[in-house]
Amino acid sequence: MISWSDFEKIDIRVGTIEAAQHFAKANKPAYQLRINFGSIGTLQSSAQITRHYTPASLIGKQVIAVVNFPPKQIANFMSECLVLGVYDEQNEVVLLHPDHPISNGLKIG
Repeated sequence: MISWSDFEKIDIRVGTIEAAQHFAKANKPAYQLRINFGSIGTLQSSAQITRHYTPASLIGKQVIAVVNFPPKQIANFMSECLVLGVYDEQNEVVLLHPDHPISNGLKIG
């Protein structure tokens, strides 16, 4: 179990994907994403979401991400946030997203 104060340390925000491309150097199939989080800026992420999404289908999609983990080096790419999703029955990621458009950077609580 974690405490409420532990949960409050996690900064989870909504952002809009501005760019998505195949990540050829990743060990597992993945995309490189550039996500606009409004006032906190644009962050990049590596996401293993190739089963349910194409790069073109991701452009303009709002997603939920943890934005206060330390950057993580993945091959030749620095991932700056963790995009959140649910593992389906085949262990493939389905993205979490708001059900209607909201402003980038708003905090999830």
